[in-house]
Amino acid sequence: MTDSFQNTEVFSFPEIESIDFKKIEKNYFKVILINVLILFLILFIGASFIVYKDWLELGQHYIWIFSALILLLIVTVIFEILGFEKRKYAVREKDISYKKGLLYKSLTTVPFNRIQHVEIDQGPISRFFGLATLSVFTAGDSSDDLKIKGLLKEQSLQIKEFITNKIDG
Repeated sequence: MTDSFQNTEVFSFPEIESIDFKKIEKNYFKVILINVLILFLILFIGASFIVYKDWLELGQHYIWIFSALILLLIVTVIFEILGFEKRKYAVREKDISYKKGLLYKSLTTVPFNRIQHVEIDQGPISRFFGLATLSVFTAGDSSDDLKIKGLLKEQSLQIKEFITNKIDG
């Protein structure tokens, strides 16, 4: 009996940077800003209520709370501006990839043969701008393995149909 198993060492790898990544739709930045502003509006209202009721007995220190919230809002917006350009995706013949991140960079690639199903979601703000989120789920996991936010709805439907045809075929 001869052993036919081979496990040859790999010396060269495909360059991930050679992939032609596409940018997320620019209108999605408006969605991000609206979400950030809603969050901070809620925080300002909450802080105003606490200061008005004087539950924490802050005295004159309430100015520091609002200053910190404004500073946090500015820093958040700056990070969103800088990080937005890093959100990119690529659909290839056998997989889909998504990369994002400014400080914590991530690149997720899901081969089509691992995909269980694909969903398209639209929140109220995204729907207003005609945008959608494409979520890709793989077998054996209850959460989405890849989520691309900020695609045009038509574009997300095309990608979903392409992936569905690949996993059904």
